[in-house]
Order: sequence, then C-alpha cells, then structure tokens
Amino acid sequence: MGFQGVYYNSIDAKGRVSIPARFRELLKECFGDEALIVTQDRSGIVAYPVTEWEAFLEKFALLPNDQFREDLYFTTVTPATQCTFDKQGRIQLPVSLREYCQLDTDGVRDVVVVGGAKKIQVWNKTKYLEMLAESEQRLADNRQKRFDLGL
Repeated sequence: MGFQGVYYNSIDAKGRVSIPARFRELLKECFGDEALIVTQDRSGIVAYPVTEWEAFLEKFALLPNDQFREDLYFTTVTPATQCTFDKQGRIQLPVSLREYCQLDTDGVRDVVVVGGAKKIQVWNKTKYLEMLAESEQRLADNRQKRFDLGL
C-alpha cells in the first residue's frame, strides 16, 4: 500500500519537520528502513526510503550519458541527503532544500506532508494548495476519465 494521506504540519526554526507516525511505522514495516533520503522535486522536497533510493540509483547508473542523465543528476541526485529521525520523529532538512522549496529559516513555516506510495513529499503549504487547485481544475476539465475509473 505504501505512504498515503495528507498531513498539515510546520517546520521549526531549526529546519526540522515531523514525519507522521504512520509513515514512520510503514517505513520500518514495508521498507525495513529507519532513515529517509531527501532531495528536491518540482518545487518541493521528496523523501524516499533508503532501499527505494538505492533501487533508483541502480537504474540511474544504467542511463546513457546524455543531457537527461546530466539534468537528473544535477537536480535530483546531487542535492540528495540522508536524514535520520530524532526521538520526536522529526528529520532535519538541509538549508539548501528548505530554500529550494521556500521553507525559509525565518521562524516556523507551514508545510504539508503528503504520502505518495513509495515516497513522502513535503511542500510549502501555499505551493501545495496552488498545485492542488490546479490539479482539481484539470480533473474537472477531464470528468470522463474520472468517471471511467469509477470516481
């Protein structure tokens, strides 16, 4: 099943964000991991179980040396860092990733933690709500596809 759900949270002044307890439980149960690899993705942060990240790196290593690989390396592989949990279930997000997704270090900021099957996303709340509205509009414009899925 994987990670599923949307949780409103905050990032503290030290750049720590709490990962929902259910996600931490799934991380251990389903992936056998106790840490996450975090990197940037589409104006947000995405966190992968270590085992999933290692599987990605194996596929990445097989890519041809072309512009796509270079772009993926530059935007996804190089900013990646391993984060472990503290006793309160928080991970420390690097300054570079906080700045990338506009989670400034100036006080507490609202974030949204979203489950995405085999990954966890962390979004600036304003950006998340904008993307959600855009997605809802695209779905409204494509009602038939939703209907075909039984939704």
